[in-house]
Amino acid sequence: MALSFPAVLMAALAALGILLVFLGIASSRQMDPVQARLSQLGTVQVRSLEELELQQPLFERTVRPVAQRLAGLVRRFTSPSQVGRTERRLAMAGNPGNMGSAEFLGLKAVVALVACVIAFAVLGIADRNPLFGIVMGVLAAGIGFLAPEFWLGNRIRRRQREILRAIPDTLDLLTISVRAGLGFDAALAKVTEKMRGPLPDEFRRGLIEIRMGKTRREALRAIVARTEVPALTNFVGAIIQAEQLGVSISKVLEVQSEQLRIERRQRAEELAAKAPIKMLLPLVGCIFPSLFVVILGPAIILIMTNLGGV
Repeated sequence: MALSFPAVLMAALAALGILLVFLGIASSRQMDPVQARLSQLGTVQVRSLEELELQQPLFERTVRPVAQRLAGLVRRFTSPSQVGRTERRLAMAGNPGNMGSAEFLGLKAVVALVACVIAFAVLGIADRNPLFGIVMGVLAAGIGFLAPEFWLGNRIRRRQREILRAIPDTLDLLTISVRAGLGFDAALAKVTEKMRGPLPDEFRRGLIEIRMGKTRREALRAIVARTEVPALTNFVGAIIQAEQLGVSISKVLEVQSEQLRIERRQRAEELAAKAPIKMLLPLVGCIFPSLFVVILGPAIILIMTNLGGV
Protein backbone atom coordinates (compact mmCIF):
# COMPACT_ATOMS: atom_id res chain seq x y z
CA MET A 1 0.00 0.00 0.00
CA ALA A 2 1.59 3.26 -1.13
CA LEU A 3 1.86 6.09 1.38
CA SER A 4 0.19 9.35 0.55
CA PHE A 5 2.14 12.60 0.36
CA PRO A 6 0.64 14.11 3.56
CA ALA A 7 1.65 11.02 5.54
CA VAL A 8 5.23 11.26 4.24
CA LEU A 9 5.32 14.98 5.07
CA MET A 10 4.08 14.40 8.63
CA ALA A 11 6.68 11.65 9.19
CA ALA A 12 9.45 13.95 7.91
CA LEU A 13 8.35 16.78 10.20
CA ALA A 14 8.20 14.42 13.19
CA ALA A 15 11.71 13.15 12.44
CA LEU A 16 12.98 16.73 12.13
CA GLY A 17 11.37 17.67 15.43
CA ILE A 18 12.96 14.69 17.20
CA LEU A 19 16.33 15.66 15.72
CA LEU A 20 16.01 19.27 16.93
CA VAL A 21 15.06 18.12 20.44
CA PHE A 22 18.07 15.82 20.53
CA LEU A 23 20.39 18.59 19.37
CA GLY A 24 18.97 20.97 21.99
CA ILE A 25 19.51 18.46 24.80
CA ALA A 26 23.03 17.75 23.57
CA SER A 27 23.96 21.43 23.38
CA SER A 28 22.55 22.17 26.85
CA ARG A 29 25.19 20.12 28.59
CA GLN A 30 27.25 22.25 30.90
CA MET A 31 30.62 23.14 29.45
CA ASP A 32 33.77 22.69 31.46
CA PRO A 33 34.57 26.04 33.20
CA VAL A 34 38.18 26.00 32.03
CA GLN A 35 37.10 25.28 28.47
CA ALA A 36 34.48 28.02 28.63
CA ARG A 37 37.06 30.54 29.87
CA LEU A 38 39.52 29.53 27.14
CA SER A 39 36.87 29.83 24.47
CA GLN A 40 35.89 33.25 25.81
CA LEU A 41 39.49 34.44 25.73
CA GLY A 42 39.86 33.09 22.25
CA THR A 43 37.01 35.24 20.99
CA VAL A 44 38.35 38.47 22.50
CA GLN A 45 39.52 40.80 19.79
CA VAL A 46 42.52 42.98 20.48
CA ARG A 47 41.52 46.60 20.12
CA SER A 48 43.79 49.00 18.34
CA LEU A 49 45.22 52.13 19.93
CA GLU A 50 42.90 54.28 17.85
CA GLU A 51 39.81 52.44 19.15
CA LEU A 52 40.97 52.83 22.74
CA GLU A 53 41.54 56.55 22.24
CA LEU A 54 38.10 57.02 20.67
CA GLN A 55 36.47 55.46 23.76
CA GLN A 56 37.77 58.27 25.95
CA PRO A 57 35.59 61.35 26.61
CA LEU A 58 35.80 64.34 24.28
CA PHE A 59 37.59 66.42 26.91
CA GLU A 60 40.32 63.80 27.25
CA ARG A 61 40.82 63.59 23.47
CA THR A 62 40.74 67.28 22.60
CA VAL A 63 41.19 69.77 25.41
CA ARG A 64 43.61 67.89 27.66
CA PRO A 65 46.36 67.32 25.02
CA VAL A 66 46.27 71.01 24.00
CA ALA A 67 46.32 72.06 27.65
CA GLN A 68 49.33 69.84 28.34
CA ARG A 69 51.23 71.41 25.45
CA LEU A 70 50.44 74.95 26.55
CA ALA A 71 51.12 74.18 30.22
CA GLY A 72 54.89 74.37 29.79
CA LEU A 73 54.65 77.78 28.14
CA VAL A 74 52.35 79.16 30.83
CA ARG A 75 54.42 77.69 33.65
CA ARG A 76 57.50 79.65 32.52
CA PHE A 77 55.69 82.87 33.36
CA THR A 78 54.16 81.56 36.60
CA SER A 79 55.92 81.83 39.93
CA PRO A 80 56.46 78.72 42.08
CA SER A 81 54.22 80.20 44.76
CA GLN A 82 51.39 80.53 42.25
CA VAL A 83 51.90 76.91 41.14
CA GLY A 84 51.78 75.76 44.77
CA ARG A 85 48.62 77.80 45.36
CA THR A 86 47.01 76.21 42.31
CA GLU A 87 47.88 72.72 43.54
CA ARG A 88 46.38 73.51 46.93
CA ARG A 89 43.18 74.89 45.40
CA LEU A 90 42.84 71.85 43.14
CA ALA A 91 43.18 69.59 46.18
CA MET A 92 40.52 71.61 48.00
CA ALA A 93 38.22 71.24 44.99
CA GLY A 94 38.66 67.47 44.98
CA ASN A 95 41.02 67.37 41.97
CA PRO A 96 38.30 67.78 39.28
CA GLY A 97 39.14 65.79 36.17
CA ASN A 98 42.30 64.50 37.89
CA MET A 99 44.02 67.69 36.76
CA GLY A 100 47.39 68.72 38.07
CA SER A 101 48.60 72.29 38.40
CA ALA A 102 50.30 72.18 34.98
CA GLU A 103 47.16 70.90 33.25
CA PHE A 104 45.03 73.53 34.96
CA LEU A 105 47.37 76.30 33.85
CA GLY A 106 47.23 74.89 30.33
CA LEU A 107 43.43 74.84 30.54
CA LYS A 108 43.46 78.52 31.45
CA ALA A 109 45.61 79.22 28.37
CA VAL A 110 43.22 77.22 26.15
CA VAL A 111 40.15 79.11 27.43
CA ALA A 112 41.94 82.43 26.99
CA LEU A 113 42.96 81.57 23.42
CA VAL A 114 39.45 80.40 22.45
CA ALA A 115 37.84 83.50 23.99
CA CYS A 116 40.32 85.75 22.14
CA VAL A 117 39.67 84.09 18.79
CA ILE A 118 35.88 84.20 19.20
CA ALA A 119 35.87 87.86 20.27
CA PHE A 120 38.14 88.88 17.39
CA ALA A 121 36.09 86.91 14.87
CA VAL A 122 32.75 88.30 16.06
CA LEU A 123 33.69 91.90 16.82
CA GLY A 124 36.61 92.44 14.46
CA ILE A 125 35.91 90.53 11.28
CA ALA A 126 32.11 90.67 11.40
CA ASP A 127 32.01 94.41 12.15
CA ARG A 128 34.97 95.11 9.82
CA ASN A 129 36.85 96.89 12.57
CA PRO A 130 40.12 95.00 13.20
CA LEU A 131 41.43 97.43 15.83
CA PHE A 132 38.29 97.14 17.93
CA GLY A 133 38.39 93.37 17.46
CA ILE A 134 41.98 93.21 18.69
CA VAL A 135 41.19 95.27 21.78
CA MET A 136 38.14 93.18 22.62
CA GLY A 137 40.10 89.98 21.85
CA VAL A 138 42.76 90.93 24.40
CA LEU A 139 40.04 91.77 26.94
CA ALA A 140 38.28 88.48 26.25
CA ALA A 141 41.57 86.61 26.61
CA GLY A 142 42.06 88.14 30.06
CA ILE A 143 38.53 87.20 31.09
CA GLY A 144 38.99 83.68 29.68
CA PHE A 145 42.27 83.29 31.56
CA LEU A 146 40.56 84.17 34.86
CA ALA A 147 37.32 82.21 34.21
CA PRO A 148 38.76 78.80 35.30
CA GLU A 149 39.82 80.39 38.60
CA PHE A 150 36.25 81.50 39.29
CA TRP A 151 35.00 78.03 38.33
CA LEU A 152 37.53 76.41 40.66
CA GLY A 153 36.62 78.76 43.50
CA ASN A 154 32.95 77.88 43.04
CA ARG A 155 33.75 74.17 43.24
CA ILE A 156 35.80 74.73 46.41
CA ARG A 157 32.98 76.62 48.14
CA ARG A 158 30.39 74.05 47.11
CA ARG A 159 32.57 71.19 48.34
CA GLN A 160 33.19 72.95 51.65
CA ARG A 161 29.45 73.43 52.13
CA GLU A 162 28.83 69.73 51.48
CA ILE A 163 31.52 68.79 53.99
CA LEU A 164 30.11 71.18 56.57
CA ARG A 165 26.61 69.70 56.21
CA ALA A 166 27.91 66.13 56.44
CA ILE A 167 30.07 66.58 59.56
CA PRO A 168 27.34 66.12 62.27
CA ASP A 169 25.92 62.93 60.74
CA THR A 170 29.43 61.59 60.17
CA LEU A 171 30.37 62.24 63.79
CA ASP A 172 27.20 60.48 64.96
CA LEU A 173 28.16 57.38 63.00
CA LEU A 174 31.72 57.60 64.29
CA THR A 175 30.48 57.90 67.87
CA ILE A 176 28.14 54.91 67.52
CA SER A 177 30.90 52.80 65.92
CA VAL A 178 33.43 53.65 68.63
CA ARG A 179 30.92 52.94 71.40
CA ALA A 180 30.20 49.59 69.76
CA GLY A 181 33.81 48.60 70.33
CA LEU A 182 35.54 49.56 67.08
CA GLY A 183 38.80 51.43 67.02
CA PHE A 184 39.00 54.90 65.50
CA ASP A 185 40.48 53.67 62.22
CA ALA A 186 37.88 50.91 61.95
CA ALA A 187 35.15 53.46 62.69
CA LEU A 188 36.47 55.67 59.87
CA ALA A 189 36.40 52.65 57.57
CA LYS A 190 32.77 52.06 58.56
CA VAL A 191 31.96 55.69 57.72
CA THR A 192 33.55 55.38 54.28
CA GLU A 193 31.55 52.20 53.72
CA LYS A 194 28.15 53.55 54.73
CA MET A 195 28.31 57.16 53.53
CA ARG A 196 29.00 58.96 50.26
CA GLY A 197 30.28 62.45 49.65
CA PRO A 198 33.41 64.61 49.89
CA LEU A 199 33.96 64.02 53.62
CA PRO A 200 33.90 60.18 53.44
CA ASP A 201 36.17 60.43 50.39
CA GLU A 202 38.68 62.44 52.42
CA PHE A 203 38.51 59.92 55.27
CA ARG A 204 39.04 57.10 52.75
CA ARG A 205 42.12 58.85 51.41
CA GLY A 206 43.38 59.38 54.96
CA LEU A 207 43.00 55.66 55.73
CA ILE A 208 44.95 54.80 52.59
CA GLU A 209 47.72 57.17 53.67
CA ILE A 210 47.78 55.53 57.13
CA ARG A 211 48.12 52.09 55.52
CA MET A 212 50.97 53.43 53.39
CA GLY A 213 52.97 54.43 56.46
CA LYS A 214 51.77 57.84 57.59
CA THR A 215 50.86 58.38 61.19
CA ARG A 216 47.26 59.09 62.07
CA ARG A 217 48.18 62.62 63.09
CA GLU A 218 49.81 63.39 59.74
CA ALA A 219 46.91 61.90 57.77
CA LEU A 220 44.32 63.90 59.71
CA ARG A 221 46.29 67.12 59.29
CA ALA A 222 46.50 66.44 55.56
CA ILE A 223 42.69 66.19 55.49
CA VAL A 224 42.48 69.60 57.18
CA ALA A 225 44.86 71.09 54.60
CA ARG A 226 42.79 69.68 51.71
CA THR A 227 39.45 70.99 53.04
CA GLU A 228 40.02 74.10 55.19
CA VAL A 229 36.63 73.78 56.89
CA PRO A 230 36.79 75.33 60.40
CA ALA A 231 34.43 72.77 61.96
CA LEU A 232 36.47 69.88 60.58
CA THR A 233 39.68 71.60 61.71
CA ASN A 234 38.36 71.82 65.28
CA PHE A 235 37.29 68.16 65.19
CA VAL A 236 40.68 66.97 63.94
CA GLY A 237 42.46 69.13 66.52
CA ALA A 238 40.36 67.59 69.30
CA ILE A 239 41.11 64.05 68.06
CA ILE A 240 44.86 64.73 67.88
CA GLN A 241 44.84 66.30 71.35
CA ALA A 242 42.88 63.36 72.79
CA GLU A 243 45.37 60.96 71.26
CA GLN A 244 48.29 62.85 72.76
CA LEU A 245 46.74 63.18 76.24
CA GLY A 246 45.19 59.71 76.36
CA VAL A 247 41.62 60.95 76.65
CA SER A 248 38.77 58.65 75.65
CA ILE A 249 38.01 59.19 71.96
CA SER A 250 34.34 58.24 72.39
CA LYS A 251 33.87 61.08 74.90
CA VAL A 252 35.60 63.53 72.57
CA LEU A 253 33.42 62.41 69.67
CA GLU A 254 30.27 62.86 71.77
CA VAL A 255 31.24 66.38 72.80
CA GLN A 256 32.23 67.35 69.25
CA SER A 257 29.02 65.96 67.80
CA GLU A 258 26.90 67.93 70.26
CA GLN A 259 28.89 71.10 69.58
CA LEU A 260 28.58 70.75 65.82
CA ARG A 261 24.84 70.24 66.04
CA ILE A 262 24.55 73.42 68.10
CA GLU A 263 26.60 75.28 65.48
CA ARG A 264 24.40 73.92 62.68
CA ARG A 265 21.28 75.10 64.48
CA GLN A 266 22.86 78.54 64.94
CA ARG A 267 23.71 78.72 61.22
CA ALA A 268 20.10 77.85 60.37
CA GLU A 269 18.84 80.59 62.68
CA GLU A 270 21.27 83.05 61.10
CA LEU A 271 20.03 82.21 57.60
CA ALA A 272 16.44 82.56 58.77
CA ALA A 273 17.23 86.02 60.18
CA LYS A 274 18.78 87.09 56.86
CA ALA A 275 15.77 85.93 54.83
CA PRO A 276 13.62 89.11 55.31
CA ILE A 277 16.50 91.33 54.15
CA LYS A 278 17.09 89.16 51.08
CA MET A 279 13.37 89.22 50.29
CA LEU A 280 13.26 93.02 50.42
CA LEU A 281 14.83 93.60 47.00
CA PRO A 282 12.44 91.29 45.06
CA LEU A 283 9.50 92.80 46.94
CA VAL A 284 10.50 96.39 46.17
CA GLY A 285 11.62 95.75 42.61
CA CYS A 286 9.02 93.26 41.37
CA ILE A 287 5.94 92.90 43.56
CA PHE A 288 5.33 96.47 44.75
CA PRO A 289 5.30 98.01 41.22
CA SER A 290 2.72 95.44 40.14
CA LEU A 291 0.58 96.27 43.17
CA PHE A 292 0.88 99.99 42.45
CA VAL A 293 -0.24 99.44 38.86
CA VAL A 294 -3.25 97.40 39.94
CA ILE A 295 -4.28 99.72 42.80
CA LEU A 296 -3.44 103.17 41.38
CA GLY A 297 -3.98 102.41 37.69
CA PRO A 298 -7.78 102.84 37.68
CA ALA A 299 -7.52 105.98 39.78
CA ILE A 300 -4.98 107.55 37.40
CA ILE A 301 -7.13 106.67 34.39
CA LEU A 302 -10.18 108.20 36.08
CA ILE A 303 -8.28 111.39 36.94
CA MET A 304 -6.97 111.75 33.38
CA THR A 305 -10.47 111.18 32.00
CA ASN A 306 -11.95 113.87 34.24
CA LEU A 307 -9.20 116.34 33.40
CA GLY A 308 -9.68 115.68 29.70
CA GLY A 309 -13.39 116.28 30.02
CA VAL A 310 -12.82 119.62 31.75
